Amino acid sequence: MCGRFTQYNSISTLKEAFGIKTITCEAKPSYNIAPAQDILTIIFHEEKRLGKLNWGFIPSWVKNLSKAQRIINARSETIWEKPSFQKAFKSRRCLIPVNGFYEWEEIGKQKQPFYCTLPSKEPFAFAGLWETWKGKDGTKIHACLIITAESSGSMSKIHNRIPVILTSDTHDEWLNPENHDVKKLNEILKDGCIREVETYPVAKLVNSLRNNSPKCIEQIPQGL
Repeated sequence: MCGRFTQYNSISTLKEAFGIKTITCEAKPSYNIAPAQDILTIIFHEEKRLGKLNWGFIPSWVKNLSKAQRIINARSETIWEKPSFQKAFKSRRCLIPVNGFYEWEEIGKQKQPFYCTLPSKEPFAFAGLWETWKGKDGTKIHACLIITAESSGSMSKIHNRIPVILTSDTHDEWLNPENHDVKKLNEILKDGCIREVETYPVAKLVNSLRNNSPKCIEQIPQGL
């Protein structure tokens, strides 16, 4: 599962890193992003576009939004089998640019937060899906989710799931809305991703959304 992450690069850095052509939003550094917030995402509509979607996917068939369960993660192993995701999987895929994410390891009766990132410290991208929910009153909500996979290596010691981190050479194929080849898309989720990340313990101040500063990602000695 992925329930918190960071996005703190400038628009210019993201534009260069991901080959973005159109910008439709502003970006502020955030070190403690949580579900239900609007997050930076990249979609392809004639060209790569950087905008914002709400983190909490709503299947298009949902009628009563107040009773709907907002979906933040979906398992890569079964995503195509789920009716809620099939249409989006075929044509509404996105990249979620990030700098790192948090997971909590159970140590005795305590939960120790860890920050997980790439050794290069360069921005990378989660694989995601997006959908537009339309209410009877004309309300529209553009929302997304993060796809996860079984973790391995150092990450498996902390949590059994990891966000699907796509390699840069798969970005264009993943974003292409004309690519409806389910087999190839599943191959990307299985083989076109980075499994090994750098992890280190951080202070428990990240547990509160009131804390949103670079201190959230500062490494601390194990056990503090």
